[in-house]
Amino acid sequence: MNKLWAPWRIGYIKKIKKEKGCLFCHARLKKNDCRHYVFLRTRTSLAMLNIYPYNNGHIMVAPSRHVASLDRLSREEMSDLMDCLKKSQALLRKILKPEGFNIGINEGRVAGAGIEGHLHIHVVPRWRGDSNFMPVIADTKVISQSLQSLYKELTR
Repeated sequence: MNKLWAPWRIGYIKKIKKEKGCLFCHARLKKNDCRHYVFLRTRTSLAMLNIYPYNNGHIMVAPSRHVASLDRLSREEMSDLMDCLKKSQALLRKILKPEGFNIGINEGRVAGAGIEGHLHIHVVPRWRGDSNFMPVIADTKVISQSLQSLYKELTR
């Protein structure tokens, strides 16, 4: 894989400390929203930036309770999760003005879940032309905005 030099990201890299356990539960319990990039909390859900984004504005929306699948959520939790998703999407629309979204849930490791024990919804803003030649030819993805910058905009 070729490298795209981005020296301004060293601050981001040095800040990351791998925590053991579930990142969503850490975010819920520690209430250190800035450290975990949590930009929205509802009664039983939270929304946070993905620190390994597929695209600028890639977020994850999760129930607060550690639960692995949709069928384990109560009606209240399911409703609140969808409300959190809608509010998060509205914020992304207002700030980033995407032309569309990829929204998905991966349940279980074989389905692609990187964090298989805690259900979460990926929301990836999309723009016409955002998939360019870089990933295909150079095996490199360019993310156009820092997490800190986007976090500040989402929490204004």
